[in-house]
Amino acid sequence: MRRTIKPLAEVADFCLGKMLDGKKNRGEALPYLANINVRWGEFDLDNIREMRFEHDEMDRYGLKYGDIVMCEGGEPGRCAIWKEPVPGMMIQKALHRIRPQDSLDYRFLFYSFLHKGRNGEFAPLFTGSTIKHLPREKLAKVEIAYPRLEVQSRIADILSAYDDLIENNRRRMALLEDAARQLYREWFVRLRFPGYEHTRITNGVPEGWERRRLDQCILVLEAGNRPKGGVYDISEGVPSIGAESIVGVGRFDFGATKYVPEDYFSRLRKGVIRDRDVLVYKDGGRPGYFTPHVSMFGGGFPFDRMALNSHVYRVRGAHPISQEFLYCHLSSESILSWMNRAGSGAAIPGIARKDLLRLPVLVASNRIMEVFTEVAATDITQILKLALVNRKLQEARDLLLPRLMSGEIVV
Repeated sequence: MRRTIKPLAEVADFCLGKMLDGKKNRGEALPYLANINVRWGEFDLDNIREMRFEHDEMDRYGLKYGDIVMCEGGEPGRCAIWKEPVPGMMIQKALHRIRPQDSLDYRFLFYSFLHKGRNGEFAPLFTGSTIKHLPREKLAKVEIAYPRLEVQSRIADILSAYDDLIENNRRRMALLEDAARQLYREWFVRLRFPGYEHTRITNGVPEGWERRRLDQCILVLEAGNRPKGGVYDISEGVPSIGAESIVGVGRFDFGATKYVPEDYFSRLRKGVIRDRDVLVYKDGGRPGYFTPHVSMFGGGFPFDRMALNSHVYRVRGAHPISQEFLYCHLSSESILSWMNRAGSGAAIPGIARKDLLRLPVLVASNRIMEVFTEVAATDITQILKLALVNRKLQEARDLLLPRLMSGEIVV
């Protein structure tokens, strides 16, 4: 199949976002995407911030449906298609906005980038020794091979069918997640638990309940290991789950997963992820601002065996603190805000172990804890099952991706 090959600069318009400077920025306060909000194929919109944009900056830094938003730093090349889930969204300087011209289907261009990212084709263009960057002048030279437009659309239709199923499952997961969190909020924040009408409450503590600290409620709180020389950049072995994988409550990103060798994993005494471990984002991110995230792994998702790197804590509760309760508690709005305040302000923001151990926990009677766990476990188990389905859909899509992009499979 004949394909045209051109540098990106000839087939798309692109620019970097606006520099964040609270002292100089003027205009209307608008939401903006930062590097941390862009994952492979999706956006994390839970922690959207605002900055000021003047009227003549709206077009330059604003997003339209079909724009591709790509990370300039962090994991350069990571990108997703903007489909206007939030109106009036802008971008910060750490991101490229790529707008394909009429010769390209925006979905096909995204899958071209995804294919290049999976193959490591962006890496030779990176600058920087510790923090990698993909500057505009390097991005402009990225070669895009594309067939005629109707063939692009057919290829994009095939690959998008998988991503549409994945997105539908993500929406279902979000609804289940919300149900578990609403249950926790109703019982443990508003204190509308079964039998509350007949329970005496003193100083915010129902009779038979007690206030504890996290260190009185857990069996395990540990960070993972840092392999000598850092995380291995290999494609086989045992996955090493890091902060980049934990992108939000109940959501994960494994596009940048690194691996450790089998012999290294077999010697580990800590940092081995167990079924239903609750994982807490330990440190990293934008200097001076800490955005904590919490996730739970289980049911074989996303891998049967996993190691934990040094930027993530794994936590296990002690009876009557179940993993389901622990997950809902640590991911509640008040606790995430508490961790944000405790972890912000440093050059490398994060939550220290001693601070995490003193988190407040309101522990109910054994009966209430058992009933809560039974109900919440139903939702969380379904979330993990859907996550595993999504992982298999992604693997199937990624098997097709190179064959469709190369023309090996003719459409």
